[in-house]
Amino acid sequence: MEISVLDKGFLKLIDHFGNDLSVVKAARVSHGMNLTNPDRDKQLIYHLMQQGHESPFEHVAFTFHVKCPLFVARQWMRHRISSYNELSGRYTELKKEFYVPMFLKKRIKPAKREDKDVEYLKKEMQEFYLKSYSLYEKLLNRGMPREVARVVLPLATYTQFYWTANLRSIMNFLSLRADSHAQWEMQQYAIAVAKVVHEKCPWSYDAFIKYRYKGDALREAIG
Repeated sequence: MEISVLDKGFLKLIDHFGNDLSVVKAARVSHGMNLTNPDRDKQLIYHLMQQGHESPFEHVAFTFHVKCPLFVARQWMRHRISSYNELSGRYTELKKEFYVPMFLKKRIKPAKREDKDVEYLKKEMQEFYLKSYSLYEKLLNRGMPREVARVVLPLATYTQFYWTANLRSIMNFLSLRADSHAQWEMQQYAIAVAKVVHEKCPWSYDAFIKYRYKGDALREAIG
């Protein structure tokens, strides 16, 4: 399952362990019980979420392959109850791929919002990206180590990483990042994560939305 995000990015599900029934089994082991019937199992998940008993959700985990701009990755990696492995700019030559901010006109203060200025600024950004990459290549050609040459590249440069997290941690991530208070670009990746969780763990996702999620982006994007 792969979802395109922004202009050149994506979120791809690599692997996942467990599902809604894994949550039920983990919760019922406390009483020496197992699965019963779908209705009761689903209601148990709703009860766990409503009462804040979230440890059973830690028995479900996802691994994603993410391609995003550096500034999104740095926000993402503040969520530390996860595992990360990122593309190394020390051992590999970074590609000439940059994020051009979307909906620029809407994001400029109304008093300074002019079509010609927006297009001009967008063009300047793109020219700056190309100029910085040209310098990066020049430094490499002159024998500069990759770990040093990369410092001239902008935060708009695309990176890639693997992210593994359990469902409880992912729900915390969604609460903070799938919300209008988060940067718009970060929201788009959080929404993509939510779509995967919704497909693989529908009961847990619905219970999360009903009882724990306080944001606004997911109800509009997924329902």
